[in-house]
Amino acid sequence: MTRSMREEIDGANPAGADHAPQLLAVTPVDQHLARRHRMWSRLGAGFSICILALSVWVLGRTIAGLHWGELRAAIAATSLEQIVGASLLTAISYIALTGYDAVALRQLHLRVPYRTTALASFTSYAISFTLGFPLVTAGTVRYWIYSRAGVSAGKVASLTVIAGLTFWLGMALVIGVALTIQPDAIAEVNRLKGWVNLLIGLSVLSAIMYYLAWISRGHRRVSVQGLRLELPGLTLTLSQILLGVIDLGCAAGALFVILPAGHGLDFISFCATYVLACLLGIASHMPGGIGAFEATMLNTVPAPSPETLLASLLLFRIIYYVAPFVLALALLGANEGIRRWNSLRAAMSRPDEGAP
Repeated sequence: MTRSMREEIDGANPAGADHAPQLLAVTPVDQHLARRHRMWSRLGAGFSICILALSVWVLGRTIAGLHWGELRAAIAATSLEQIVGASLLTAISYIALTGYDAVALRQLHLRVPYRTTALASFTSYAISFTLGFPLVTAGTVRYWIYSRAGVSAGKVASLTVIAGLTFWLGMALVIGVALTIQPDAIAEVNRLKGWVNLLIGLSVLSAIMYYLAWISRGHRRVSVQGLRLELPGLTLTLSQILLGVIDLGCAAGALFVILPAGHGLDFISFCATYVLACLLGIASHMPGGIGAFEATMLNTVPAPSPETLLASLLLFRIIYYVAPFVLALALLGANEGIRRWNSLRAAMSRPDEGAP
């Protein structure tokens, strides 16, 4: 969140700038909660560093043993049909991502034209996926676009939280269904017992059902980092889950169609592997999960050789991350250019103030 967004949120305080903030006494309970928050923050940072270090080590060992001639040959062997299929699935995935913002806007009772929603959603996700730091990058792009439509900084922050919830609901359903339907097949990938995968899958699905029942009982208001918002009801939540499944399914499909032949994974098992790699990538806090995602895939997906699998991963990076990023920058530049041109035309069309 940018400084201007924070200032606008702070400016909503009815006390105004003329009233000095009241000092509140810090209780032992507050100190205990602060210590717990710092402890969990340090543990989370340590966990992320461990994942990143392990990913770099695994990826470094893999790259050190590569035959670069075979890697180039594997990239050249990828057919045009595979590239087109991956590109179409990528487009559907990003269209589903625009639905994340549309659902959030509906929950916040905001009316914004879909072309504005699509531009804000696509560009914010495409840029944050590539550059990382989504709270800063995606939040800045969203605020820049939505503020012109009259959406306040506080609403943009609420929109970002609700859109993030859509992603996690879809991811939870995908992993829950995959582990429940194919526990033994996924056991070949994650090296867990089939009954353990089944138990995890049923637990995840049970948690989703409990959440659906919980929000169906009435208005549910939560506080996220001091931001108070109301969670979507049952109908919108089901829409969130559907959008999340479409997004993740198409993203996984974009990689699945360019995998080398002979990997032996069915699509459902591959989706579970893809979600696991995404989770580790998110935990590593690297842009697009780069490093952790590839290391997970290279160690879980069967392939004729590391070179053929790495070729598919590189092509997936270009199709799903690099190409949308370049398109997002072009759209933002074109949008700003059109806006400035329209402003100039409007200024030139107005009569001179000094004219009689």
